[in-house]
Amino acid sequence: MTVHGAAKVRFAAIREAFENNLESGLDQGAAFAVVYQGHVVVDLWGGHADAVGATPWTRDTLVNVWSTTKGVASLAIAMLVDRDKLDYEAPVADYWPEFAANGKQDVTLGCLMSHQAGLPGSDQPTTLEDIYDWHPFADGLAAMAPLWPPGSTAAYHPLSHGHLAGEVLRRVDGRTMGTFVAEEISRPLGMEFYIGLPEAEDGRAAETIVGPGTTDPIIEAEDRPLARIGYLNPRFPVDIPNQRPWRAAEIPAANGHGDAIGLAKLYGALAQGGSLDGARLLGRGTLAAATEERFRGNEAGFDRPMAFGAGFMLNVDHEFGPSDAAFGHSGWGGSFAYADPDAGLGVAYVMNRMLGFGDRPDPRRLALLDALYSAL
Repeated sequence: MTVHGAAKVRFAAIREAFENNLESGLDQGAAFAVVYQGHVVVDLWGGHADAVGATPWTRDTLVNVWSTTKGVASLAIAMLVDRDKLDYEAPVADYWPEFAANGKQDVTLGCLMSHQAGLPGSDQPTTLEDIYDWHPFADGLAAMAPLWPPGSTAAYHPLSHGHLAGEVLRRVDGRTMGTFVAEEISRPLGMEFYIGLPEAEDGRAAETIVGPGTTDPIIEAEDRPLARIGYLNPRFPVDIPNQRPWRAAEIPAANGHGDAIGLAKLYGALAQGGSLDGARLLGRGTLAAATEERFRGNEAGFDRPMAFGAGFMLNVDHEFGPSDAAFGHSGWGGSFAYADPDAGLGVAYVMNRMLGFGDRPDPRRLALLDALYSAL
């Protein structure tokens, strides 16, 4: 498969690793980008945007990145903290009064953002239309009792995290998460990232391909009560990003559409304290608060090791390279984007062939990051 784009000479081995992922069949179509100390040093794309191999992956291809979206949504919340419109230590009910129901009046924004609020999903039967329509899902989460004492543990909030964060943002800012991201993040950085993909951009969206191991979390969730609430209520097909209603909705936990170079620029800015090419997203103090460790241990849904700041995933098992200071977010099936402040890196990988490897690391990620850090 033809690989397009460029990598600086120092990073030439990354191009080889990227090509190998495509040639081996691990990837169908993908993109990988690196911003190093404020400069784009890798911007690669290749393969096909569809399953049958008829549509080339181009510089303009967009793809659903699943939970990698959460990192962008977490940045939006951090930007409002930076503007003194939100406070991580303040009760969520200060901004969203209805959230105080059923004993949640003292749950702080930091607790909510770090998956510790006891709301991994709705405790009532939920449909996809409830998710798409926003208010039925968000209002239901505000009304329910937490499923554990808030702050006592964490269980990953696969879909609810975005509606919780997005409703807080809407209450204090007036805009939806998708509009805020477009106006306050994508536009200043000159990137493309959509939470709610306009129908006019449908032709650029890559087809999501369900590969081996992808459905394992769904199967495993059947026997895990907290995971079942988050992952199976509602049930939906893994290739749902190919459907227009999913693309059109605002689901800040899971349906962001973007490319690797845009996400690398975003995290390249965060790796430098919050600014890139004259665009300031937030200050260093707020970024430190957003990435301060709020939970580390085995989350209660799947009993797997995780660590969270205020929405950002913190580095566990070198998922984001060797630095303990690295933070970002990964997505179902393989996408990831992160900042490594120690090395001055913003790194992003997106793809359309979802794969699962159980407890083993994704070999695509290993190959790319091994080549990157060897070059450094």
